[in-house]
Amino acid sequence: MREAMREALTADDRVFLMGEDVGKYGGAFGVSLGLLEEFGPERIRDTPLSEAAFVGAGIGAAIAGLRPIVEVMTVNFSLLALDQVLNNAATLLHMSGGQVSVPIVLRMTTGAGRQLAAQHSHSLEGWYAHIPGIRVLAPATPADARDMLAPALADPDPVVIFEHGSLYNTSSDLSATHHRRADIFSAAVRRQGDDVSLITYGGSLPKALAAADRLAADRVSAEVIDLRSLRPLDDATIMASVRHTNHVVVIDEGWRTGSLAAEISARICEQAFYELDAPVERVCSAEVPIPYARHMEEAALPSTGNIVRAALRTVGRNG
Repeated sequence: MREAMREALTADDRVFLMGEDVGKYGGAFGVSLGLLEEFGPERIRDTPLSEAAFVGAGIGAAIAGLRPIVEVMTVNFSLLALDQVLNNAATLLHMSGGQVSVPIVLRMTTGAGRQLAAQHSHSLEGWYAHIPGIRVLAPATPADARDMLAPALADPDPVVIFEHGSLYNTSSDLSATHHRRADIFSAAVRRQGDDVSLITYGGSLPKALAAADRLAADRVSAEVIDLRSLRPLDDATIMASVRHTNHVVVIDEGWRTGSLAAEISARICEQAFYELDAPVERVCSAEVPIPYARHMEEAALPSTGNIVRAALRTVGRNG
């Protein structure tokens, strides 16, 4: 993420970063370390502790022709700026008859698993994916984290990027990877399989891949779909996988009720119902505020074991 921001700041003078502690402190999770020293306080702006104020300032800057990257420390705190996102950023192009676009990128940390308790740990991506007028992205690999920012900044619409906190320490050798703008429209097939589709995104991708390894040892071939874009969803890739495997497990760290998993399940039933050989399984977080105690937090979240059991149930192996 830091490399992506450095390249964006270098390539375009209109780009700047703003948010709580993004300057001298280097960001709450260290993503912007060193950028203040490199680009100065005009381009790397520490803000007061008021999400509504600095997200609103970013929207104004975008309307005026700049390309702001606004960092919100956690998705829970972003609720204080939801009015700005929903009632301003997402609506102004429509309400102005196409005259006023808002090319802002909002970055925020999401997800649990780090013992940060209920006010810093929820997965509210589904709330944002509900809003027309914005694009919602969830990178799950270092390559996507690096390569999604450039096309997000080039998009004329507001883009929200969710960065799962458990993935910040994920490492990958990108030196041999051709640096390109990531496809921010399509899901990615991270593993080919024949028996069951594991559909997920963000911080749950490593769990789904680990579950696929365990299922392979039990002679169940799992295909793993990384959604990457949560709004709009890539229905074509989802349905192609459903038609191939005929069994589906959707993994979503959000709560089950009204979740992205529910939306995906509904779309599968609408578009590929007769391709299913069993009901769609969903693995979601328990419907409680995320606990602080580690053993309780782990129990509340989707786990590799839960994914494996759901996959075995849907293929008729009793889980």
